Amino acid sequence: MNAFVRYVVIGVYKLFYNFKIEGWENVPKEEPVIIACNHRSYADPVLVTMPMRRPVTYMAKEELFKNKLFAWFIRGLGAFPIRRGAGDMAVINDCADILAGGKNLVIFPEGTRQKENKVGRGKTGVAMIAGLSGAPVLPMGIVFEGEKLGLSFRKKLRLRIGKVISPEELAVDVNDHSTMRAAKKRIMAAITELVEGTPGEALPAEGTGDSGQ
Repeated sequence: MNAFVRYVVIGVYKLFYNFKIEGWENVPKEEPVIIACNHRSYADPVLVTMPMRRPVTYMAKEELFKNKLFAWFIRGLGAFPIRRGAGDMAVINDCADILAGGKNLVIFPEGTRQKENKVGRGKTGVAMIAGLSGAPVLPMGIVFEGEKLGLSFRKKLRLRIGKVISPEELAVDVNDHSTMRAAKKRIMAAITELVEGTPGEALPAEGTGDSGQ
């Protein structure tokens, strides 16, 4: 998503939703990162792309590319297809190559959408990609009221950006599963704090009239 389109989309979201991005200052200006975020809705790839200054890409199941118009749209957002049942290492190596090429990579470690503002256990793939690529991880949290984002006008919506987790802090050895599990727990803990804690400010109660800056 280029800069012009990004700011147009942010403007549309702020107009339609009570939308705010917290933690802009935590977004790296130069180095590519692994964006690790909880998964709430189909809009998540758009949301996490908004604050990023570098190109962003993410995985999407192959079936989503069957419709040519929709495939064109999600490719424009940085999606690339993965085939279910394909070798996990092939996908992980592709992700490491994307990061080496200077693009940000979005991962939803839970692997499935959650109905509430709760974070699942996550999977170790994010830690393995971090270990292979040597890229830092940028945790994000998406928070909104109810089970679905939907088209409810002025629905409260937050994208919370945490502090970068360095490769040194994660200390992943891809040949040691215990280090990958520990790194995954560290990443998921950061996401959970953003989603279930109160970074910046708590999700406003109904009727506060917060416009979202």
